Amino acid sequence: QVQLVESGGGLVQPGGSLRLSCAASRTIFSIIVMGWYRQAPGKERELVATITNGGGTNYADSVKGRFTISRDSAKNTVYLQMSSLKAEDTAVYYCNARTPAHNWGQGTQVTVSS
Repeated sequence: QVQLVESGGGLVQPGGSLRLSCAASRTIFSIIVMGWYRQAPGKERELVATITNGGGTNYADSVKGRFTISRDSAKNTVYLQMSSLKAEDTAVYYCNARTPAHNWGQGTQVTVSS
């Protein structure tokens, strides 16, 4: 088990950038896969990006080239750098850690609007 706390969401204009952070309650060194998911109103939760403890990454096609996931084991934190944001990126973003059970944070709202 691990508790996750997301931060960094907010309101941003189209084309802007945000960096989300996910702080874990314990070391993430041994957690094989961590990731970010998002859920827009009226839609199912979807995968955004994952990263393994070896540094391997995977991205949804919709965010490739715009988003970058990273992890800092020394700080027990996972990041999601989001650039060239679009209105369709508006959603609640959730951090996930597989231990191997799925552990979720409470989510952070990202709104892309002019």
